[in-house]
Amino acid sequence: MTTLHWKLVIDAADPHAQADFWAQALGYLVEDNSMLIERLLGAGHLPADLTVEAHGRRAFRDLVAVRHPDDPYEEETGTGLGRRLLFQRVPEPKTVKNRLHLDVHAAPGRREAEVVRLEGLGASVLRHVKEPGGEWTVMADPEGNEFCVQ
Repeated sequence: MTTLHWKLVIDAADPHAQADFWAQALGYLVEDNSMLIERLLGAGHLPADLTVEAHGRRAFRDLVAVRHPDDPYEEETGTGLGRRLLFQRVPEPKTVKNRLHLDVHAAPGRREAEVVRLEGLGASVLRHVKEPGGEWTVMADPEGNEFCVQ
């Protein structure tokens, strides 16, 4: 069996703000799809109103991905071929607890400092958990999606 290529897709009210937060939080790169977008615009396959300017380049208005800087990507499209998070615009707000979440692992002895750093990026602390199996901090990203800092 061949290993499947995958990405985690996250609904967002503002996909570009979410991508910027998570790129900074994880040390990832916001994907640059501008070459693909220019090609699609030039061929008439993409209306200009479905694009925005982000980071000084053309981007899709309603979706943007971040990728691990060491993973391969397609140079002609900017699309990552490894660890990726894709943020897609949805009209409805988040209403319930996540069924899936990320765990961010800080370096040993650095969990509290990592929590402070993430708060500085726009995350908020929801609660601290201390159980026999471990200790972590439950946080929310700028749109309220829960994640844990181990």
